[in-house]
Amino acid sequence: MNEIIQDKLIEIEEAYQIKILYAVESGSRAWGFPSKDSDYDVRFIYIHQPQWYLSIDPQGIGAKRDVIEMPINDLLDISGWEITKALRLFRKSNPPLLEWMRSNILYFQQYSFIDNLRSLESEVFYPNASLYHYLNMAKNNYREYLRGPEVKIKKYFYVLRPVLACKWIEERKTVPPIDFHELLQIMVPEGELRTEIDRLLERKIIGDELDIEPRIKVINEYVESEMIRLEAYIKTLTVEIDDPTNKLDDLFRNTLKEVWG
Repeated sequence: MNEIIQDKLIEIEEAYQIKILYAVESGSRAWGFPSKDSDYDVRFIYIHQPQWYLSIDPQGIGAKRDVIEMPINDLLDISGWEITKALRLFRKSNPPLLEWMRSNILYFQQYSFIDNLRSLESEVFYPNASLYHYLNMAKNNYREYLRGPEVKIKKYFYVLRPVLACKWIEERKTVPPIDFHELLQIMVPEGELRTEIDRLLERKIIGDELDIEPRIKVINEYVESEMIRLEAYIKTLTVEIDDPTNKLDDLFRNTLKEVWG
């Protein structure tokens, strides 16, 4: 599959006359709990040639789209963000972008862009944005899948992961790991809750069919109480950061020069 993805990325570069700077796996494979039928969610950041930027029409308007999306099939979902879109989202601590930057499944990387971007992360990270993102994700998935006496049991991971990400941010004030195993090991101590989560995770990874089953009381009680507590905590949090726009402008210009000369 890696070879197919590499070929697709080359096709995209040629078709759109761009350079891909960074491409990784996103979604459940990157999070560490894929199902046996999980597709591949490839995400990338790219840069156009200089003349694309030297225009009276701004990026993202009309024909100047700032995303590239390939047709989705049952096996592969591939899309990318143009560099200035990515930098604007980075300025807002966009959690999906921050997760891409932490993915352990790397498909492609060239030039110094992503390393330079990572070097700015501690200056730019705004915990409020990530906390709201992950808490809303947890609440929405809980409301959708886990409220009844019988639940879509594999969806526990789509509530647990954002809850644990919030707890990481609360305690460490840094971007949380993308890997669920790391979050679980550090944020959940040994005990009944950890045992139930480990058992469920093992079943999912070995390919057990995890469909509708009775709810797991200890996990439900944990995520319910944590979501209430985290919602109250977020309302008390005030964080200010310096405007990073000038540094991000410099990174964009330097990358444009590095790539195209």
